[in-house]
Amino acid sequence: MRNRELVSLILIAVVAALALWINLVPGQTFLGRDVSFRLGLDLQGGIQVLLRSTDPETTPDEMETARRVIERRINALGVGETVVQLAGNDRLIVELPGVENPEQAIDTLRGTGRLEFIDSQGQFLSPGTVVRTSNSPNPPQLSATEGVTETVDPATLGPIYQSITDGADLDTGSVQPTISQTGVASRPAVSFTFRGESATRLAQFTAGNIGQPMCIVLDNRIVSCPVVDAALTDGSGVITTNSVEDRDAILNQLKYGALPVPLVVETTRSITATLGQESVQASIVAGTVGLVVVALFMILFYRFPGVLATLALVIYTLISFAIYRFVPITLTLPGIAGFVLSIGLAVDANVLIFARLREEYRRGRDIRSALELGFEESWPAIRDSSVSTLITCAVLFVFGSNFGVSIIQGFALTLGLGVLISLFTAVVVTRTFLRLAAPLFRDDRAWLFGIDRREALATPPAGPRVV
Repeated sequence: MRNRELVSLILIAVVAALALWINLVPGQTFLGRDVSFRLGLDLQGGIQVLLRSTDPETTPDEMETARRVIERRINALGVGETVVQLAGNDRLIVELPGVENPEQAIDTLRGTGRLEFIDSQGQFLSPGTVVRTSNSPNPPQLSATEGVTETVDPATLGPIYQSITDGADLDTGSVQPTISQTGVASRPAVSFTFRGESATRLAQFTAGNIGQPMCIVLDNRIVSCPVVDAALTDGSGVITTNSVEDRDAILNQLKYGALPVPLVVETTRSITATLGQESVQASIVAGTVGLVVVALFMILFYRFPGVLATLALVIYTLISFAIYRFVPITLTLPGIAGFVLSIGLAVDANVLIFARLREEYRRGRDIRSALELGFEESWPAIRDSSVSTLITCAVLFVFGSNFGVSIIQGFALTLGLGVLISLFTAVVVTRTFLRLAAPLFRDDRAWLFGIDRREALATPPAGPRVV
């Protein structure tokens, strides 16, 4: 076994083992990530939220900006194949598939993401308290009763506290998850950095108020009131939370941009799966049948190389599912269709390679030379067909992104990934297997290729003859 084949075999074994572990991992977590399968609205249902702007002077450009911010926040929540679209001049429709904590998701979506530090005048304000600040003296606090929203009088919220920082000066690139260490205990936290005038005012206030409380406010709601231990000269700090869920909600609101207008939840309703579990089962059956039929074709027509190609196809399936779970990619019925279609594309390269290998073998070449020439002569066709398919997938993905047709994106994404993974399995996996098996072949075993070498050598070459 040459070093090249040995290295390739080790690489294949590592990739296959890693993919198998991700697919079978207990607890549905891998490296701290949730690797459970995610299904779209059409397969598992979800919730629909209607958000409304409370600013009567909201412009269409502001609503479009709000739509993009909401999309970024949804992506950060790990929810895919969502629908975020404008409804009229001041509303957004958001559909979320399979959300486990709808209330937290809704709070993350509607929060404006405006972070402030305020001078609480030496008071420790309770977390969750709604306050008025000099930057936002009239917060639109709304309570929902049976789907009807009702504005709360800001005058009942108490005095206006002086803002030390302005949310507009927050450096969103600096917002990162972290751990806050307090004594022997550690809690989830979010780090941040203010720029410009806010950083200067924060440094001045903390330098002159050591030992006094300074409250952190997010969207006019108290997060915490830590005691100033030292001057924050660089405008940086952390927000300590009680749970990972709270940390992630604050992180998403701050990191992915502030909403240009305050949004409130006008209505929420559950959405049932449009296709349901029967469609999921039918898709699984279709994928399984597709794999079996392709495998039978390869084995019956190409014999032993077909067996190796089938093994490569199993590895292809393991890698595909592992990537779907790790990224993660939300599977809808079109996405599953893209995967089923990619099964056929996965063996397309093998068909080209094996056909060329047979042809070279019939011409009298030894198995090693026939194998290498088969790959070399087939590569241009494999490359060009894969690139053309990838271009089509890219066009479909961009079209779905620009026009809000996310269902097309799922199909394009699964098909494109299938093409890329099939290149790996054909060029690396199948080729390595054939190279390792090449020393086992002899002329009297040519039937393993589904051909008769003696007949091939006895057959005169095609072409014109001189009589």
